[in-house]
Amino acid sequence: MAQNFRNYLNQNIGTTAVSVLNAAAVNSYDCLISIRLANTTSSTVNADVYIKRSATDYYLIKTVPIISGGSLELIDGGSKVVLESGDELYVKSDTASSIDCIVGAVDAIST
Repeated sequence: MAQNFRNYLNQNIGTTAVSVLNAAAVNSYDCLISIRLANTTSSTVNADVYIKRSATDYYLIKTVPIISGGSLELIDGGSKVVLESGDELYVKSDTASSIDCIVGAVDAIST
């Protein structure tokens, strides 16, 4: 069975949570294989990454510091996070326009 790899790019994420992978994109069981956050500012920033399912937030990481010019890979070592249909992935920073985010996913892992 062929795999449908996808990537989702977001720039200048700030103090308002941004849906980097929205419910419309997660229309079956999908698999997150990579989440990279990059600090584009000259100061350390703190980031949150969470999955929203219905009205509940499930944090993958909360208030993690990322140094100036640094990056953070949340999924590594072969681990994966499975999303259900309708889930959304959000990223938020404590500083305006400070984070770029790249998400790698496999679409429709179980159809």
